[in-house]
Amino acid sequence: MTETMQTQVCIVGGGPVGMGMAIGLGQRGINVVVLERTETLHQIPRGQNLTARTMEHFHFWGAEKQIRAARTVPADWGMGGMTTYGTLLGKYRHDWMKRELVGQYYYTGNERLPQYQTEAVMRARVAELPSVKVILGQRVESIAQDDGGVTCVASNRAGSQSVTVRADYAVGSDGTRSVVREAAGLTQTYNDHNRLMVLLVFKSIGLHEKLAAFPGKSFFNVLDPENKGYWRFFGRVDLGTTWFFHCPVPLGTTKDNYDFKALVFECAGAEFDIEFQHIGFWDLRFSVADNYRNKRLFIAGDAAHSHPPYGGYGVNAGLEDAANLEWKLAANLQGWGGDALLDSYSAERQPVFASNARDFIAKSIEVDRAFVETYDPTLDLAAFEANWAARTSDATTEVHSFEPHYEGSPAVFGPEGGVSSSVGNHAFLARAGHHLTPTMLSDGRNIFEALGENFTLVALDADASQFAAAAAELGIKLDVLRDDFGGDRAKYGSGLFLVRPDQYVAWASRESDASAETVLRRAAGL
Repeated sequence: MTETMQTQVCIVGGGPVGMGMAIGLGQRGINVVVLERTETLHQIPRGQNLTARTMEHFHFWGAEKQIRAARTVPADWGMGGMTTYGTLLGKYRHDWMKRELVGQYYYTGNERLPQYQTEAVMRARVAELPSVKVILGQRVESIAQDDGGVTCVASNRAGSQSVTVRADYAVGSDGTRSVVREAAGLTQTYNDHNRLMVLLVFKSIGLHEKLAAFPGKSFFNVLDPENKGYWRFFGRVDLGTTWFFHCPVPLGTTKDNYDFKALVFECAGAEFDIEFQHIGFWDLRFSVADNYRNKRLFIAGDAAHSHPPYGGYGVNAGLEDAANLEWKLAANLQGWGGDALLDSYSAERQPVFASNARDFIAKSIEVDRAFVETYDPTLDLAAFEANWAARTSDATTEVHSFEPHYEGSPAVFGPEGGVSSSVGNHAFLARAGHHLTPTMLSDGRNIFEALGENFTLVALDADASQFAAAAAELGIKLDVLRDDFGGDRAKYGSGLFLVRPDQYVAWASRESDASAETVLRRAAGL
């Protein structure tokens, strides 16, 4: 039996990235079909750390409260991380990934829960949107594009049912072996990190008891000299019983030829009760597509970039892809966003992920490797302890410097010679290409409560009439938010600035005196 349907956007892959894309488009009334090859959620606790920025997406996707209600570790426990040396229970330790240090620059706080819980919430939210149709159990077999659209052909595992979807655009959020990426002919760049990793999920009350001295800690990075900078990583799935564990293992390791209990005990530095729930493997490698678009085909999430789950960058980067692309597709389909706006998706997201991989994830491996190769407590205890103490301040610096921005984007008025990157600095200034920092309006609302699905021109004791007239002439959807320049709003440094639907600033009067028409044309890709 074959079913044929017409839609505006076909999303291949119904994981968190695909569902985020579907929610954003569905809320804007765009017709969407999601093709997902699996029928049930994988109960593997990956993608657990959701940043404050990611939680802003869930706020605008109408699912923030549901995400927080689905968490498996009580809110009063905390989500802190800790790095230890040698073994999990070793003498030397310091705090790690203290993202709460930059919480004031975001509207929402971070969250932690297993990815399957996140996906369950997102599927429920999608089910509320009448313009989105999700088809489970359908594996996409072929994709072809032409001048008029895209044709996706999929079938179920048995081959007894198939579906053909004709769409204006297709987005591949279908993982590292992306069918969409291959169909689009999008090449990838790899680096030299390549390790076989094991993922263990196990139950242990004893491990929780041994870590009772570290309240508020939910994930632990064990820095072991033998692993040359690659992590041995423990994390809580819930509070008290269930854990996951990542670690490099020799090539050729299988479920049946390795003593995983001994491995966990060695890494922990103690023995305890343990009951394995899952034993799986994954390849530690970095890859990034050289472009995220080929005409009507786009890729996002793991289809566009892959890296080890260090620091929670993976699912968060994918959801940022979704938030960046969904409003641009909607603007194009609704007639107020040009083709150049669609090009800006790759121009913004590709260099940011390349920076993620180079400047944060790979760098952390290299820094840890250099540390364990240079300092040995059995040879020079004083030097080891002095440099171990310095690592705490280094971790704080990393949190402050991770500030993805689009200064090099063709759709924003960034600085001359600006380059889009994940390396930046948090500030209250309204800066073109940077995330808007929240603050309070004079009516008692947070400015994020006043932002919506359109461009928002923030006018603080400033004349917005030229922008309103230009937007009307160009057919661009623009909301105007008027307030005074008092209170903390003065920290924005500009009385007039344009905020995109993804809460990034496209233009600020302090930085550019371009005309209203010029600003809007560039921001909308016209």
